[in-house]
Amino acid sequence: MSLHEVFGDCSAADRAALIGYLPAGYPTVQRSRELFAAMVRGTDEGPGCDIVEVGLPYSDPVMDGPTIQAASGEALRNGFRVRDLFDVVSSVAEAGGHAVVMTYWNPVHRYGVEAFARDLRAAGGLGVITPDLIPDEAEEWLAAAQEHDLDRIFLVAPSSTEQRLALTAKASSGFVYATSVMGVTGARDSVGAAASGLVERTRAHTDLPIGVGLGVRSAEQAAEVASFADGVIVGSAFVTRAEQQGPEGVAELAADLGRGVRAR
Repeated sequence: MSLHEVFGDCSAADRAALIGYLPAGYPTVQRSRELFAAMVRGTDEGPGCDIVEVGLPYSDPVMDGPTIQAASGEALRNGFRVRDLFDVVSSVAEAGGHAVVMTYWNPVHRYGVEAFARDLRAAGGLGVITPDLIPDEAEEWLAAAQEHDLDRIFLVAPSSTEQRLALTAKASSGFVYATSVMGVTGARDSVGAAASGLVERTRAHTDLPIGVGLGVRSAEQAAEVASFADGVIVGSAFVTRAEQQGPEGVAELAADLGRGVRAR
């Protein structure tokens, strides 16, 4: 199933998609496989995430807040390597999930752009989110992604100009990632007030689904974002739940947030 089909199914059910993030290899590669399987599975009370973001741990992040930085650091200290990413993505596909990778550009460049796209597709990955790669400088990635049938997911922010929104939307496929606030990731008490306005401005430039990330941690916040966006992206709250309660807690959070995206 493609991202287009996943969002299509959610739209047909008159709801937003739930997109959950965890770093690959956190706290270990085997444990992360179990956490992602729980994120996909959910509980008897509610299904899990429609799409999962498999984060590639990186030592010099620019978008990750302290929660995700700490988890990524632990994965790296426990021996995570880029090649392990593809094993984790494969495990998501085997669990019945739909995986995209979120990664900074340098690891992709070091691994080899063509090889990264080839290996990700072979592992069952559907696309890549690149927070520090702008479309103007993405010619090599766009070519490799198209060659291997991967969606290219770029970011827009409240500070994006209309020209930047148009350029980013045109270069994207699968969905557009809208950051609800200026700053780094992390669960917050409220979703940024600029989020709905950013989604509205982005819709003027594309028919692609728009997912909103940064700050969501509860079913109520998920319902709020789902009222104006096509996808609700949750990261730090899943990392915290994984640390405190393991796979069972991750599954419960996915089911709880799932109720939120279905309550819009």
